[in-house]
Amino acid sequence: MQRISQITNHEPPITILLADDHPVLRKGMFDILKTETSIKVIGETGNGDDALRFIETQKPNIAILDVEMPKKSGIEVAKFVQEQGLPTDVIILTLYDNENFFNQSLDVGVMGYVLKDSAVEDIIECIKSVMEGKHYISPQLSNFLLRRRNRSSVGIEKKLGLSSLTTMERKILKLISENKTTKILAEELFLSPKTIDTHRHNICTKLEITGTNALLRFALEHRDKL
Repeated sequence: MQRISQITNHEPPITILLADDHPVLRKGMFDILKTETSIKVIGETGNGDDALRFIETQKPNIAILDVEMPKKSGIEVAKFVQEQGLPTDVIILTLYDNENFFNQSLDVGVMGYVLKDSAVEDIIECIKSVMEGKHYISPQLSNFLLRRRNRSSVGIEKKLGLSSLTTMERKILKLISENKTTKILAEELFLSPKTIDTHRHNICTKLEITGTNALLRFALEHRDKL
């Protein structure tokens, strides 16, 4: 694996806050990070209140927070960071493969979610990804991410009304998003133009769409969901 120090030469170091109420675990994480010349740990603490004060005043690039700490949890700190628009990205460390903690963390803008059991292998890659504006999740938790994405997709479809469409209506809407006319749709689907128009009308009714070219605008706007 290519080291961050090789990728970020001649750039200011990535500043890190470490917050974990277990001193031994915190020292272990510090020892991992200090091997990277491109990373500088500028603060350590064992509770959420101190972590939050440090983030507000020092604004490190990244705060690595234990999910459960005295006074404020890592998730509570991350939520405050998100609400206040602070420039620090948050990585959560946890001993638990708990899906509830995982979803709460992503809901409040956490960029990285790493199991402590795999932190030695994952944390440097996680920091690299977060600094590039990408999320990083420990590979062992990929099933959590997949279920979250599936739920999100279903929720969006329900909100837009797409889940109410038949298979044929969905297919027609997708073809409309490709700017295909009623005549072309009829030819491709081996249906009459009148049948296509009926489907278009039913789609508009189900999606509560009205107005000239409204169906085309809807299809183009939501093309990636069709």
